[in-house]
Amino acid sequence: MAPSRDRLLHFGFKATAWNVLALDGSNWQRIDLFDFQRDIEGRVVENISKRCGGFLRKLSLRGCLGVGDNALRTFAQNCRNIEVLNLNGCTKTTDATCTSLSKFCSKLRHLDLASCTSITNMSLKALSEGCPLLEQLNISWCDQVTKDGIQALVRGCGGLKALFLKGCTQLEDEALKYIGAHCPELVTLNLQTCLQITDEGLITICRGCHKLQSLCASGCSNITDAILNALGQNCPRLRILEVARCSQLTDVGFTTLARNCHELEKMDLEECVQITDSTLIQLSIHCPRLQVLSLSHCELITDDGIRHLGNGACAHDQLEVIELDNCPLITDASLEHLKSCHSLERIELYDCQQITRAGIKRLRTHLPNIKVHAYFAPVTPPPSVGGSRQRFCRCCIIL
Repeated sequence: MAPSRDRLLHFGFKATAWNVLALDGSNWQRIDLFDFQRDIEGRVVENISKRCGGFLRKLSLRGCLGVGDNALRTFAQNCRNIEVLNLNGCTKTTDATCTSLSKFCSKLRHLDLASCTSITNMSLKALSEGCPLLEQLNISWCDQVTKDGIQALVRGCGGLKALFLKGCTQLEDEALKYIGAHCPELVTLNLQTCLQITDEGLITICRGCHKLQSLCASGCSNITDAILNALGQNCPRLRILEVARCSQLTDVGFTTLARNCHELEKMDLEECVQITDSTLIQLSIHCPRLQVLSLSHCELITDDGIRHLGNGACAHDQLEVIELDNCPLITDASLEHLKSCHSLERIELYDCQQITRAGIKRLRTHLPNIKVHAYFAPVTPPPSVGGSRQRFCRCCIIL
C-alpha cells in the first residue's frame, strides 16, 4: 500500500530536521576521518573547517595523505578553538602548517605529527611561540629535529606532559637536558631508537621529571644500570618501562628499580640478555601491580625465576601477559608455576624448545581461556618413495 501524504510529509520533516542538525557546526565538536582517509582531500578539510568554525575541538586526519599545508592553513584560521589535532602520517605537512597553528590556534593541547618527515626545528619554534598550552606532542620519525628544536619547544611549552620522540635519530643528550630542566610535569617520554642517547641525558630526565610514569628507551643500547638507579631514586610513580635491546642492563639495576618503583605495571625487557632469575625474584616481591612482562631472548631465565613470579604478589589477580620467546632454559615446569595466575590472558613461547604440547595442555586445564603462542619444530619427513612430491607440515601453532 502506498504511504499516505501525511506520512510522506512526516518523513520529509524528519529528513529536513536531520539536515539542519547535520549542517549546524555546533553539533560537530569532534571529527575523526580515519575511516575515509584515502578519499580525503584538502577541500574536504576546508569545508569542514568553514562549517564547524569555532565549535570544533578535536579533529583526526590520521593517514590522510591528500591533506597539505594550504588546507590546514584554512582550517587553522577557521577553527581557532581546536584543542586536539591528529596529523599522523599526513606526509604533505611541512613547517608551514605549524606556523599556521602557532598563529591561529593558541588553545591547542594535543598535536600528533608522527611520520610528518618534512617537519624541522622551525615547527617546534613556532609551536613554542604560539601554543603555550601544549601538553602532548608526537613528532616520532621526524628525523630532521635536533636539540635546537627541542630547546625552543620546551622554553615555551613547559607544561608538556607527553612527548613522543621515537625515531628522532639526531637527538643527543643535550636535548634531554633541556627537557629535564623545563618540563617538570612530564609523565610520558618515548625515546625508542634514539641511538645517540646515553646515561647522561636520561639521568637529567629522571632528576627533573619526578612525575614520570612511562619511559620507552628501547633500542637505546648505550644506557646502563645508572638509568635504572636514577629511575628508582627519582621516579617512584613509574608504571611503564620499555628497555628492549638494552643489553648492558643487569640484575643490579633492576633490583634498585623494583625496590623503589612499586607501581610498575608493564615492563619490556626483551634482549636484556644479562638478567637472571634474580630480577624476577625482586619483581615478584616488590611489584604487586605487574600486568605485562616481556622476557623474550633473556636466555638466562630459568624455571626457578618463573616459580617466584608465579608465587609473587602480582600473580593471582594482576599478571595478564608474559612473553618468554627464545628462553631456552624454560621447561614445562614453568607452565606449572603459572597455573595459579588466574588473570593470565596470553603467554608467548616461540622457540622454547623444552616446552611440550602436553605441558601446554595441562596449563589450559587450569586456564581454559588463555592464548598460548608456541612453536614446535617439524619432524624431518622420511624420503618420499616413488616420487618427489613435496611434503608440508604445520610448525607455527596457536593453541
